[in-house]
Amino acid sequence: MRHKVAGRKLNRTTSHRLGMFRNMVTSLLDHERIYTTLPKAKELRRWAENMITLGKRGDLHARRQALAVIREKSVVHKVFNDLAPRYQARSGGYTRIVKVGFRRGDAAPMCLIELVKES
Repeated sequence: MRHKVAGRKLNRTTSHRLGMFRNMVTSLLDHERIYTTLPKAKELRRWAENMITLGKRGDLHARRQALAVIREKSVVHKVFNDLAPRYQARSGGYTRIVKVGFRRGDAAPMCLIELVKES
């Protein structure tokens, strides 16, 4: 039983999984929308929302914590200066997952994960 065990392993080693999610969260925050499989997107949502919450906090320690995960300084700058003010009044739920069908080769469920446009 997996009681109270958080996160998905996705049949990868720890180093591969962490590197993959660091790349994916960097791409998502940079492009604001990426196309991936559904299990990866559901796990990526946790990483992305955490990074935006760090951006909303806005202090130096939060910026250093974000730099430890996000691979590009320009993306960290975007999170803290553009995305954090956009979601200042919102207390979570910064991402949206839209199912778009199945991948042709192995029928994996595919989806689009994107940042919600705040109006």
